[in-house]
Amino acid sequence: MSQHPQGLDDPRYASHAWARFRRIMGAIGAAAMALALSIVGALWLWEGPLPWIFFGLIIFGVWGTIMMAALLMGLVFLSSGSGHDEQVEDRVSKEVLGEDEN
Repeated sequence: MSQHPQGLDDPRYASHAWARFRRIMGAIGAAAMALALSIVGALWLWEGPLPWIFFGLIIFGVWGTIMMAALLMGLVFLSSGSGHDEQVEDRVSKEVLGEDEN
């Protein structure tokens, strides 16, 4: 009895979902870089010349923070939206908490 794979186990759906994820991450990465560069530009206008290492750290800090949040939230939505979460067997609720499968 062969069953058609569901969610991210289906190669066609998985390639579509991961392509969409990469496209969204690319857009967020570009927007985060634009924001980081605009912050550096604003600091340059307000404070004048600062050491280049400050600008590099500001760019990396702003971009890295936004990208980490986007990556984690994106993976949560990818897992939930693909039906992957429903495929996981929750033994803790059954054995420890005594909950039904409903």
